[in-house]
Amino acid sequence: MRPIPCSRDMDFGQSNLFGYIEDLQELTIIERPVRRSLKTPEEIERLTVDEELNDIERALYLLSSGQDVQGTSVVANLPVLMRQNPAETLRRVLPKIREVLHVAGVEMQLTAAVSFLTVLQDESVSIHTYSHSFLHIILQNLEHRDAGVSNAWLETLLAVIEALPKETIRHEILNPLVSKAQISQTLQSRLVSCKIMGKLANKFEAHIVKREILPLVKSLCQDVEYEVRTCMCRQLEHVAQGIGTELTKTVVLPELVELARDEGSSVRLAAFETLVNLLDMFDSDDRRQTVLPLVKSFCEKSFKADESILVSLSFHLGKLCNGLYGIFTPEQHLRFLEFYKKLCTLGLQQENGHNDNQLQLQTLEQEKKYISVRKNCAYNFPAMIVFVDPKNFHLELYSIFFCLCHDPEVTVRYTMAISFYEVAKLLNSSVCTIQKELVTLLQDESLEVLDALVGHLPEILELMINGGENSGSESKLLSIPDLIPALTTAEQRAATSLKWRTHEKLLQKYACLPQIISSDQIYYRFLHRMLAIILTNNVLPVQKAAARTLCVYLRYNRKQEQRHEVIQKLIEQLGQGKSYWNRLRFLDTCEFIMELFSKSFFCKYFFLPVLELTHDPVANVRIKLCYLLPKVKSTLKIPTDKHLLQQLELCIRKLLCQEKDKDVLTIVKREQLEKEKQQNEGRSANVNDKIFEKKRRDNKPSSVLVKSMTLSSGNSSGASTGKEDKKSKLVRSQSFNTQALHPKYNNIDKCSNKSSATGYTSSLSGMGKSCMLSFSDDSFRTRSTGNSGNATFSSSSSLISSRNSFNSTDQKNNGNKESQSRKMSIKNRKSNS
Repeated sequence: MRPIPCSRDMDFGQSNLFGYIEDLQELTIIERPVRRSLKTPEEIERLTVDEELNDIERALYLLSSGQDVQGTSVVANLPVLMRQNPAETLRRVLPKIREVLHVAGVEMQLTAAVSFLTVLQDESVSIHTYSHSFLHIILQNLEHRDAGVSNAWLETLLAVIEALPKETIRHEILNPLVSKAQISQTLQSRLVSCKIMGKLANKFEAHIVKREILPLVKSLCQDVEYEVRTCMCRQLEHVAQGIGTELTKTVVLPELVELARDEGSSVRLAAFETLVNLLDMFDSDDRRQTVLPLVKSFCEKSFKADESILVSLSFHLGKLCNGLYGIFTPEQHLRFLEFYKKLCTLGLQQENGHNDNQLQLQTLEQEKKYISVRKNCAYNFPAMIVFVDPKNFHLELYSIFFCLCHDPEVTVRYTMAISFYEVAKLLNSSVCTIQKELVTLLQDESLEVLDALVGHLPEILELMINGGENSGSESKLLSIPDLIPALTTAEQRAATSLKWRTHEKLLQKYACLPQIISSDQIYYRFLHRMLAIILTNNVLPVQKAAARTLCVYLRYNRKQEQRHEVIQKLIEQLGQGKSYWNRLRFLDTCEFIMELFSKSFFCKYFFLPVLELTHDPVANVRIKLCYLLPKVKSTLKIPTDKHLLQQLELCIRKLLCQEKDKDVLTIVKREQLEKEKQQNEGRSANVNDKIFEKKRRDNKPSSVLVKSMTLSSGNSSGASTGKEDKKSKLVRSQSFNTQALHPKYNNIDKCSNKSSATGYTSSLSGMGKSCMLSFSDDSFRTRSTGNSGNATFSSSSSLISSRNSFNSTDQKNNGNKESQSRKMSIKNRKSNS
């Protein structure tokens, strides 16, 4: 359609006018389906269902009076109805579905086939009930005129056969199959019979299969229609597995030989593929006398009269060559190898010295066929290495390997990249012969090829380094001079593409390089590149992959100057960077450092820079930091890192007091509550341990108790000492109980003590203030730290015991005041009297 010009450019001549009218008519046609999709009030009324109906009644109403789309929705909902109310669904809904399916369209038929299979898989009814209610409906719809519908019902039936008992299969499926497989039946009926035969062959004993199924199999293999012969030929593999080796040799193999010479190309192709799949069931005599001549015939005809088999032959050639390896003569071995080499270059070079102008141009279909052949040859390359022996690789197959790695088609090179690791494993000590091809594939212009190769790149590089006769890694590196430029080129090409997943995968695999190349090479060629990716790339997974790989490089770098330089750049350019995005990546990098490095390394270089981000102006950075704080705290070692713990607690305290962002504050408070919960659980465990220890001491034998009493009665000084011990135990228990209380109860205790000791605190105000300040600081530390719990508890205990001593002194002072007041009152009474 032409673009409609502006009004000042319009030409209202007769010819142009008709052109504009045609354009407007096209626009009208485009809009017309939109108008038709709207429902009229009458249509809406017909689609409306009474809401008071239950599920069963609604399903019956829609199947009877609704439109096709509503009936299809009921059929799709059948598994749900079966789970909710199986009895009513079987009694009322299923008969209605069976009735509707006679006149249903394709969509409802396909939906019904899927729903019936779902009901079987859900096991909402017993298999006996299922076969009684559903099996007949499935069998009725097998021969539907639509091939897609027929295949859908067939797939359901084949799944049902797996669960049915043998007697049901015999009476409901096998017996009717005898008549359905006759030549007088329709083509669709005979095709369905072929597929059912293959399934039934594995359900019965061999003698039943021989007596009742094999005659039908032979009949269908000789059917007048090539579609039936092809279908039955592909089922012979399943039949052979059901009847065993002996019957396969006497019954199936002769049929395959005859079908391999069939006039239909599709029949010959099916016979060839079935023959390859059954190769393990034939003994050496059968392979030599029957299979090998057939395979040779297929190979000879594939380039001349039977190109239809060429693609399949190239795909199965590796399996054939290794399956027939033991019966090949040296001449036959060489012939099959040459045949494989010919297939590898099919379509790339012309025979008999003719140039392209002298030959007839290949059709597009032939080109696609030849590309598929070369792709299959690349797929079979590891099998062909086994066929010729890895020792003969350089002499026999290296030239073909070179051609396939440089093939003009991406799919061929992609397949070689996938199989490169298998080739390297097979070559073992001779792996150095394919180093150039590794570099070639790393520099391939297609990212699909690079992505396929990178999957096993660490393993391939390890084989390259450890393979061969050289023992030192430095000498091995000299044998791959172009490896490092190829790796850098591959990364740069992935970085400039839009396929960030390939770039991420590549960066992840580059973490293996410290095992492959030297630390200096990594530092100058890769490490700074990783830092640049973190700073400049816009894809988060790529940045994280680069950060982790950089941390791996730093982990294996033993030069302190280089290490300090990288650490300084991480802190300055990421942790103190102007972009909040860089500061977020700094936290990601710190997380990787905690994973890969020691705790002391992190505390030495990164602990304080991380804490500085608690003052970050961007809330997202502070949120990420708060989530990371538990991991940061776990790196501390007490008492060595006590000063760092104090810094951490100070930062948390400032966040709790000064933070204005509600999300950050919520995270900090939640972490504090979890920490207090863990500490309380630890304290309760300590209390339980002490109670258990006390009970154990109290339950000692009476002789020990008598002995201790005798000793105490014989020594008066010991008695006084015992009293002092009891007092000290009482003080310790009081301090322990006070420590176990919640902080708010400590505050209440302080208030009561303060009200009862006003005179005392006025005389010892300075000392009292210092004690109260130290106590409050220690109590905060007790609630906020986990690793220094013991030290904090001892300080708090001593502090509380000292406070108890203050209270006892206060009580003495109060007693003196009361006695003085009594004396004064007595004197006043005397004076009055």
